[in-house]
Amino acid sequence: MPQIIRDPSFDSTLDLLREGYPFLYSRSQRFDSDIFQIRLMGMKAICLHGAEAAELFYDPKKFIRTGAIPRRVQTTLMGLHAIQTRDNGEHRCRKEMFMSLMTPGSRHRLMGLLAEQWEAYSRKWEHQDRVVLFEEAQEILTRAACAWANVPLQEEEVSLRARQFGKMIDGFGGVGLRHGRSKLARINNERWMRGIIRDIRSGKLPVQEGTAAHTVAWHREPDGKLFDVQMAAIELINAIRPIVAIATYITFAALALHEFPPYRQQLRNPHEDYAELFVQEVRRYFPFTPFVGAIVREDFTWHGFEFPKGTMVLLDVYGTDRDERQWEDPEVFWPERFRHWNENPYNFIPQGGGEYLTGHRCAGEWITIEAMKQAVGFLNDGITYDVPPQDLNYDLARMPTLPRSGFVMTNVRRTGKSAPAIMPTAVMNAKASGGCPFHHG
Repeated sequence: MPQIIRDPSFDSTLDLLREGYPFLYSRSQRFDSDIFQIRLMGMKAICLHGAEAAELFYDPKKFIRTGAIPRRVQTTLMGLHAIQTRDNGEHRCRKEMFMSLMTPGSRHRLMGLLAEQWEAYSRKWEHQDRVVLFEEAQEILTRAACAWANVPLQEEEVSLRARQFGKMIDGFGGVGLRHGRSKLARINNERWMRGIIRDIRSGKLPVQEGTAAHTVAWHREPDGKLFDVQMAAIELINAIRPIVAIATYITFAALALHEFPPYRQQLRNPHEDYAELFVQEVRRYFPFTPFVGAIVREDFTWHGFEFPKGTMVLLDVYGTDRDERQWEDPEVFWPERFRHWNENPYNFIPQGGGEYLTGHRCAGEWITIEAMKQAVGFLNDGITYDVPPQDLNYDLARMPTLPRSGFVMTNVRRTGKSAPAIMPTAVMNAKASGGCPFHHG
């Protein structure tokens, strides 16, 4: 029976913090293996890389998520005991709840709300000397997401909530002060959302049936009981927070438009939905999710390698999206590669892989793609702007990462072309049948 290659380091925790996104990918290349073993925080972990390994990783008969997500990530990014940490019937029940929010009509409504915000903010930008796209996109997405979810948001609290959602997202890979700020932001947002849930259940706050606020507030677990108020607050945040996280992808999309200007004209081709290819390549090329974890459910072997029950397993997301066996010239930004992509749910996993309905693939991936296409269309045709000298580098050792400047624009002017509110039916229907900044899980 073959032995799993072991990283010679006694513990790789500091190496992970120093290297960031490429940590697992570089070792897979160094060992020339899709499977190897490391120690993190003193605990043994089996690491997997590539499409075949991803297919194994997302087999719910072999892995569970309970216990796989560190508490420090739960107390910042997703909340304690949220859907991403659940398994079996409890996970299926919550996944169905989130999937019910992803109907074409619901997504269409969100796109309309976003279109209104892009228009409103662009009018404001014309009177500003300097616009930081990342910060503005967070506010745009926060406004639209709360309106879509039927969560009331007062004008004077927009900036606060956008910053708090942003800190929750930014802190999952941080330490020290950055982690502390993220944890505090979650505490404040959970307090706010608990009040919303109480008001809905008491009848003080009427909300529309089918919206996220109504659906989560009245959701029942497999035992027939309503969520407790805290759990409902966490999952309602998990319907909104991932939409705000799209600001990172939008900022990277703006960077791609700036660094690869020939694609601007191709995006204007009326005979092809080139935006679909473009945003998929943004999601593949730029770093978002570094890796995901699970726990071995029961002892099993794979290609002769032993996976003992209870072992931590990490899947290399960043490296799998750069696997030369699947992607020609992976370090080249080339949207055309997606003309011939086979829509394999395991070889392209920027926000996790697997199937939507039966597995842990992100329920909000469709929204991510549609919101990105809308933003790219608006940045390419809805406004003109200058990109002044600034630091557009992003640090792969920082998780999550972003262009350091946040992408600054000056001399913003509207062209009169609106952000599209309705996405092409090919996208909405094709994605609905099979194929997420969210990682609802």
